[in-house]
Amino acid sequence: MKTVTVIGSGTMGNGICHVFAQNGFNVHMMDINQGALDKAMGTIGKNMDRQVAKGTLTQEDKDASVGRIKTFTDMAEAVKDVQLVVEAATENVDLKLNIFRQLDQHCNADCILASNTSSISITKIASVTKRPGKVIGMHFMNPVPVIKLVEIINGYATDASVTETITELSKAIGKIPCSANDYPGFVANRILMPMINEAIITLQEGVASVEAIDSIMKLGMAHPMGPLQLADFIGLDTCLSILNVLHNGIGNPKYAPATLLVNMVQAGYLGAKSGEGFYKYTPGSKDIVVSERLAHIK
Repeated sequence: MKTVTVIGSGTMGNGICHVFAQNGFNVHMMDINQGALDKAMGTIGKNMDRQVAKGTLTQEDKDASVGRIKTFTDMAEAVKDVQLVVEAATENVDLKLNIFRQLDQHCNADCILASNTSSISITKIASVTKRPGKVIGMHFMNPVPVIKLVEIINGYATDASVTETITELSKAIGKIPCSANDYPGFVANRILMPMINEAIITLQEGVASVEAIDSIMKLGMAHPMGPLQLADFIGLDTCLSILNVLHNGIGNPKYAPATLLVNMVQAGYLGAKSGEGFYKYTPGSKDIVVSERLAHIK
């Protein structure tokens, strides 16, 4: 397997491209928007420059890695003769199903189709293809170049040989693969999202402030980032989407999203990507402050 196509050039997509290219793979990065592709190439270049500055990557390796990435806006061209496609589009079930229908049509019969979904059923995604045995979940963690985990999700019909191939491939790009079966939220988000949701409910009920909740979890539980800041980093709309998948898929009211989370998403306060969530984010600055809308909770 020498060439990989990544569908989507957002935060996750460009991170996945970065990792594959850095580890010697030719990468086809596909998006419907050329401007988004150009922005993604800039992001990859800047992130690799940081690695060069830290001494973890040479300038020659950086230049070679960037040179291995080609951009495409046409899916048929992007997936021509590749052995693996990793879909990293927005966490929207209808969008993903549509992408996999197209991939099944355009890809070679032996091509493995992987999804970076963080919660949507791999079995459901595979059901819209004529190759369910070759569909698998390959859930990277953000930031992809830094975090070692790849959560590998087996759909109901995923072939054992495909699981073995993706497991070995994950190791080849410097990741640590961990397998999970296809249940709502898999493992990572089935455990993480209820914690984030409970932190939001704790804030909503006035138990403690944003800063206190995050500080208690960082100092007391040794978490590198508090749950509310982490929610901002993930995207509050993404958190809400995953909680809805858990709530609808499992049917247990404990997964129902907090009213405050629903309201913030409806109002457009999505976290770091929108400039404000539980904290406010200033472009070019690492300093963040608690949102004024929530500062009254002490």
